[in-house]
Amino acid sequence: MLTYAYQARDANGKSVAGKIDAADKPAALLALGNRDLTVVAFQLAMGRKLPRKWVAGRVVKTQDLVVFTRQLATMMDAGLPLVQALISLEEEASKNLKPVLKQVTEQMEQGQAFSLALAEHPKVFNQMYISLVQAGETGGLLAEILDRLATEQEATARLKRKVKSALTYPAIVSCVAFCISLFLVLKIVPMFATIFKDLGGQLPAPTRILIQISDKLKHDLFYFIGGGGAAVYGLLRLKKMRWGIQKWDRLKLRLPVVGPLTRKIALARFARTFSSLTQSGVPILHTLQIAGNSAGNSVVEDAAAGMNAAIEKGNSLAVAMGRYPIFPPMMVRMVSAGEQTGRVDKMLEKLSEFYNEEVETTLTGLTALIEPLLIVGIGVVVGSIIICMFLPIFRMSDAIQ
Repeated sequence: MLTYAYQARDANGKSVAGKIDAADKPAALLALGNRDLTVVAFQLAMGRKLPRKWVAGRVVKTQDLVVFTRQLATMMDAGLPLVQALISLEEEASKNLKPVLKQVTEQMEQGQAFSLALAEHPKVFNQMYISLVQAGETGGLLAEILDRLATEQEATARLKRKVKSALTYPAIVSCVAFCISLFLVLKIVPMFATIFKDLGGQLPAPTRILIQISDKLKHDLFYFIGGGGAAVYGLLRLKKMRWGIQKWDRLKLRLPVVGPLTRKIALARFARTFSSLTQSGVPILHTLQIAGNSAGNSVVEDAAAGMNAAIEKGNSLAVAMGRYPIFPPMMVRMVSAGEQTGRVDKMLEKLSEFYNEEVETTLTGLTALIEPLLIVGIGVVVGSIIICMFLPIFRMSDAIQ
């Protein structure tokens, strides 16, 4: 028995969301149809729940999953039976992946399909992975599709590494600058404040403001830490809610520099996933749903759900896509040309490569731009603190007199 999550509209057009248990996807869709519900979005939520000891704290690294998929594709292409290949890979798998592969192998030995066995582990194998494997099983091209899936995972992992590497340097430098500034304000400024107090006289306005900030931080530091922790916790909780995710994703797209980069990353993921699923023979409605979910942005996900509804009404993919501003005109035109020639998958594959190159170029430019901006920003903050402390020294002769 599998659990499916769905979004649908009832007879009055009201949006309805929920979960339904069924033996397979057709049975679930039939049950929803019997309730007079028009399905807008539909995906596998979970299969039979894993034992808790296998789920809690078990995180399979992307690189481990890529290596497993590539090795499995190679073994199957060499003619090795699937179960035997899984047993061999289980012995060499990482600590977190090993128990998952063991359970998958046991289920297959009991006669369960490979895709359904993978669906029992949604924390490890996402919906795209399961759908591609299912398409490979149906078409008898599992080895080829696994090889394609490994290539797709490698491209996704490569993009994530580039984004992380571009953000690592600014994050480290910003943390160091913050710690230095906090040390100056909490330790050095009070020492100078004592000296200035003993000398007497009227301090410059910037120095008085800095001393007041230092006193406030020194006496209420734990309150500031607690308030900051509560704010971070609230933001993290908000980002787990659907409303918070939508607001945050829309805000990211509107930011001056980060917005275009976020949009290109989301479009690259959408196009690459759509192309891979289409080439593997996955139905377009299911493809749109998975591609929207894999984009990593709720704006693209909502647009994909709307496109799904429009295509069900008889619209073409390009017409449905053109209704949403998140998709640029160039992408719509290429999809339209792909529909006319029957090569939508190839067009989207080219689009994915184009946006990946755009992301790499943007990240390279941002990395080169961030370094001098950080240096200037740190210089302004630390320099302002030092100037505020040394301003009274320039008037020290007057204070001594």
